Amino acid sequence: MAELTIGDEAPDFRLPRNGGGDISLSDLKGKTVVLYFYPKDDTSGCTAEAIDFSALGAQFEAANTVVIGISPDSVKSHDKFAAKHSLTVMLAADEDKSALEAYGVWKEKSMYGKKYMGVERTTFLISPDGKVAKIWSKVKVPGHAQAVLDEAKAL
Repeated sequence: MAELTIGDEAPDFRLPRNGGGDISLSDLKGKTVVLYFYPKDDTSGCTAEAIDFSALGAQFEAANTVVIGISPDSVKSHDKFAAKHSLTVMLAADEDKSALEAYGVWKEKSMYGKKYMGVERTTFLISPDGKVAKIWSKVKVPGHAQAVLDEAKAL
């Protein structure tokens, strides 16, 4: 699948979410949406990223922006992760990796010489009309949530 670029229509999805129910991109038309894809619940970088996005939750809300974290973990894992760290950000479970693949973030990775498939930490800012407005690839967590908020406010 071709990489998404700025101006592309953001692929729709419907995924189960923490706290029950499900979420789809089409349900959020008219709002700015931040989709941040992360590898695994309760790992150091992913925890720091979720805490940072949660800490800025009121400011994202004030900017008419919904933040959704997506990983291949289960809803049960997301619920435990959110409770353990008092997360307020919505977490969607993509166990079949359909959204991860649609957004091009399920990639071959390498660690200690071994190749494996995993999530490349990536964030997409989606404008209210459903188009990709900005993409952050291979995200470094420190300061990232604030940078995303600044971009969301500028839309």
